[in-house]
Amino acid sequence: MKTKKYTLRKFINDVHLWLGIGSGIVLLIICLTGTVLTFEQEIKGLFAEEITVLPTRNALPIENLTKSLSNEGEVLRVSINPDNTKPYAFSVKTNNEDRRGTTYFVDQYSGTFTKAAPNVLDGFFMTMFKLHRWLLLDIAIGRPIVGISTILFLILSITGIVLWFPKKKLKKLKWKHLKPGFKIAWRAKWKRVNHDLHVTLGFYTAIFLIIMSLTGLFWSFEWYKDAGSAVLGTPVFAGRGGGPKINSKAPKNTKQISFEDVLKITQNELAFQGTTELQIPTDQTEIFSVKKYHDQDFFQTAVDELKIDRDGTLISKQIFSEKPLNVQIASSIKAIHMGTIYG
Repeated sequence: MKTKKYTLRKFINDVHLWLGIGSGIVLLIICLTGTVLTFEQEIKGLFAEEITVLPTRNALPIENLTKSLSNEGEVLRVSINPDNTKPYAFSVKTNNEDRRGTTYFVDQYSGTFTKAAPNVLDGFFMTMFKLHRWLLLDIAIGRPIVGISTILFLILSITGIVLWFPKKKLKKLKWKHLKPGFKIAWRAKWKRVNHDLHVTLGFYTAIFLIIMSLTGLFWSFEWYKDAGSAVLGTPVFAGRGGGPKINSKAPKNTKQISFEDVLKITQNELAFQGTTELQIPTDQTEIFSVKKYHDQDFFQTAVDELKIDRDGTLISKQIFSEKPLNVQIASSIKAIHMGTIYG
């Protein structure tokens, strides 16, 4: 009896099969929770009351609004929507554990404010997040399990592409050989339909699955983040923590510009419609830090930044579109992973 030769394709098929069986449950959890998290804001929006304000006069100075909020805690930043019917959103550090700040919606025309109400789905999405990132386990245990499963998912995607191609030499490949892999034989028996669903849909989504796997690993392993930063030639997640602190170089007796002046400078330098975020300086040594988001444009995750000294001097101007491609990619890893990079 002639023994069949164990070919490279057979090996790839076995790898694809057994890795899929071994990691299937974990990957199912990761993918389902990731899908839910992708639409978190849209889903939460269905259960949140939209807050609007009535523009009756010129907006009150941000200095006044900041002062009225100071009794609630340390005011960190304010986000200004280009739509003047939307309230200002202030972030206030209400206690030492409140590192990111609590959101307060402020009517910029009357000065009244209200603390953002918890969304009924906050707990649900936090559970989805913990499931997605570390399977509700201890972080030190769950994170590497998710990371290893993601590596297996990457291998499954690559081997799946290889297996999609017919058993033909490249020189002999013709369209008639490739055509069946692009469609599903809906009239066939259920086993064939199931096979076509796996093969055809797998092929169509493979590039997205590979991108999600490659980007997702940045959160799982420090060595991967370092290696990815080396490959890209720029640090990934470099903007976390706000970057290095820049002290004001303006003379102490110089009159400090107002937030209104800062907004005018911002509009002159960044003349497009978008949400503007101002960091609130805490003392006389800090400068004004401004971010303006391209949320009205196709590339919604892009952000331009200004550093303005207390006397109005423009210290630096960073335009996202002018940054090198590797820097744009490194700063968009989360958006690429979640698919929000183009809205």
